Amino acid sequence: MTSTAKDPCVRRAKRSRVAVALAISAAVLLAGGCALTSDPIRTYQLAAVVPAGAGSSAGEQSRAVPLVLLVGRPRAAGPLDTDRIAIAPGGSRFDYYADVRWAQTAPQMLQQTLVAALTADGHFEAVLAAPAHIPAELLLDVELRRFEAVVPGAGSAPVAHVQVQANLVDSRRAERVSSFLSEASAPASENRMSAVVEAFNAATAQVVQDVVQRVRDAQVTAAVPPFQKP
Repeated sequence: MTSTAKDPCVRRAKRSRVAVALAISAAVLLAGGCALTSDPIRTYQLAAVVPAGAGSSAGEQSRAVPLVLLVGRPRAAGPLDTDRIAIAPGGSRFDYYADVRWAQTAPQMLQQTLVAALTADGHFEAVLAAPAHIPAELLLDVELRRFEAVVPGAGSAPVAHVQVQANLVDSRRAERVSSFLSEASAPASENRMSAVVEAFNAATAQVVQDVVQRVRDAQVTAAVPPFQKP
């Protein structure tokens, strides 16, 4: 009787099964995004924004109105609610830069930047990011409408565009105190990623500065009272 261990047909069948198993394993890895090699992803963070004339003395800080302002997480359409850096190469196309990311999604970064800038401004007793478990008299509701780099023409450096629609709301009465649109654009100094990020920083800083001033002015004009203490 001939041993099957030495049968060449059996050996070929075993090799075939091994090859199929390896091929399936490789397909599963690739489908799950587990490629064996990948290019490093560079990440960028928006620069902090300090409002012009932010309260720096103890006297200015002590005159903060006794109100708590809650900054909601900005809403954004799907293509902007991402950590990918958006670019519009021209026409109706909308794409993203390869191998680079924001450190967080654009709405998250904008929320944190607004909270930091409004806090540095010193007009309110406290500025918090939603959700928070502390009662707040005011809510800043924000929609991020634009946050992309646009290429104005072939060979041109991109221009960063930032646009937000903001509503200041009296949380206790669910009444809108003020509503405004703030937007800015800033050209990159050259067609390099670091220059594009600097353009985003410049445009975002202009928008945030404008939002801080408008929120302050709206609260002063409306004279929103603080919570009545028992």
